[in-house]
Amino acid sequence: MCGIVGAVAQRDIVEILLEGLRRLEYRGYDSVGLAVVTNEGHLQHLRRVGTVNTLMEAVPMNMLAGGIGIAHTRWATHGEPTENNAHPHISEHIVVVHNGIIENHELLRERLREYNYTFVTQTDTEVIAHLTHWEQKREGGALYEVMKRVVRALRGAYGTVVMDIRNPSVLVAVRSGSPLVIGCGVGENFVASDQLALLPVTRRFMFLEEGDIAEITRRTIRIWDQAGNNVERSVIESHAQDDARDKGLYRHYMQKEIFEQPQSIKNTLEGRCTNSMVTLSELGDSADALLCQVEHVQITACGSSYHAAMVSRYWFEELAGVPCNVEISSEFRYRKSALRTGNLLLTLSQSGETADTLAALKLTKPLGYLASLTICNVDHSSLVRESDMALMTRAGTEIGVASTKAFTTQLTLLLMLVTRIGRMRGMDKTLEKSIVHALQILPGRIEQMLLLDKSMATLAKSFSEKRHVLFIGRGNLYPIAMEGALKLKEISYIHAEAYAAGELKHGPLALIDTYMPVIVIAPKNQLLEKLKSNIEEVRARGGLLFIFTEEATGFTSSANMNIILLPKVEHILAPICYTVPMQLLAYHIATIKGTNIDHPRNLAKSVTVE
Repeated sequence: MCGIVGAVAQRDIVEILLEGLRRLEYRGYDSVGLAVVTNEGHLQHLRRVGTVNTLMEAVPMNMLAGGIGIAHTRWATHGEPTENNAHPHISEHIVVVHNGIIENHELLRERLREYNYTFVTQTDTEVIAHLTHWEQKREGGALYEVMKRVVRALRGAYGTVVMDIRNPSVLVAVRSGSPLVIGCGVGENFVASDQLALLPVTRRFMFLEEGDIAEITRRTIRIWDQAGNNVERSVIESHAQDDARDKGLYRHYMQKEIFEQPQSIKNTLEGRCTNSMVTLSELGDSADALLCQVEHVQITACGSSYHAAMVSRYWFEELAGVPCNVEISSEFRYRKSALRTGNLLLTLSQSGETADTLAALKLTKPLGYLASLTICNVDHSSLVRESDMALMTRAGTEIGVASTKAFTTQLTLLLMLVTRIGRMRGMDKTLEKSIVHALQILPGRIEQMLLLDKSMATLAKSFSEKRHVLFIGRGNLYPIAMEGALKLKEISYIHAEAYAAGELKHGPLALIDTYMPVIVIAPKNQLLEKLKSNIEEVRARGGLLFIFTEEATGFTSSANMNIILLPKVEHILAPICYTVPMQLLAYHIATIKGTNIDHPRNLAKSVTVE
């Protein structure tokens, strides 16, 4: 969500900060700012509402320059997106940027008012600035020592970087639930909320652990853990992509990422299928013994990852014979659940920093799960480091807020995991062979779906003036209906809902009239005849139907019933393949409506707060 970049160097770091912010734009934000200390020891502070470009245009006019500084993109939580509420925040000589939420900010605010502090913003971040100033004034000490006292008073999940104008050679970073990474340079060092921000200046990173406090100077990095012990964190060489921001010939990142899906899925599959078997060798030599013990799978995830998990529940139970529960992380973490024998905890997240999913993982650690496994797209992320095992989707950096290639690669890897566990439980070899064959031809099937692009652009015109859309599906296509509805509402701002088709008669039919488009996901499978009955229920009430199906299903277009023919796909691949026309349709509707497709209003790419 919010983005942090900091640097301490002998050279001017303003351009480094601005480039870092530009690289974090994909996370979603509404205001932006930076603060640097000049070589003469003077603070220069600049904030703007809106884009990083707005800030970049203002920098030359204000002649900002300095060797130490911090910068921030804000996604509003406490207080409206105004220039006054934008970060960094200042308390005399203390400068602060902050991601996350300080839950006890009101109590701290009242206490600080008693100490004669005046609050000029609506943000919880200003509390950190004043509290740091007060603690330094009260007991003194180095800035890292002050922050050790400050964090004892803070409640919530946050990541913060603090600078003292009177000692312009030190940054102090604190991680408590919100990710921070230190970039290691030569005679200069950096800090950010995402390694992507720092790739132009370094490939060597230290990932702060929960509760860490770090003191960063040009030549030194010192870290203390939650218990106050001085600790070493490994320096890791990053191989993250540095070209993801190039849109090439595409108009939007989302469009580019939709069309990258065949290659992304090839990357997901690479080296993981041999001799008609799914191997997943990166799980390690002990994986077979552990997977043999799996008697139940508990999945927790949010957003699109939750929809992918819902599809996999059908696969786990039908193909591998393993009972599977799926729950939204923000609900799971606050519910007391009964633990089953041989229960594998599976978490899904594109970023690996999703706050609710990460919290759910941490809360389950003492409960006696067989093991924890995460499926993630970002190596070295918090979920990857906290889990016992990890499978990387290898989708490549996804800039667009609305997930596309991250979602389909999650589905691909989930199907592989199901197959791997299924073999441990005696899956028929012919079935495994057929699944592996389907996976190997999946990139080609996705390419065929992408050929529908022009027809989806034409179809989108039928939706541009609509205010509501209903999506329906059955079986493992019901979660794809949910994903289709999510994509449409995310980027076009059209209200969209999804229902299991059999539930229409239990309430949603009341919504049907000649103005309500109903999108039906109708592959040729064992539930097709049941789905046709649901379609007739809509037709009988004058509903406007758009049926996505293949030729062999026997549908024909008629008044108020539009048939969109898709290429034939293998039954097991239908959830993955039918996702693509839903993405394309949502994209083209949003294009017609002129919305901000890559950065939809009010949304963020990496949701690092509750």
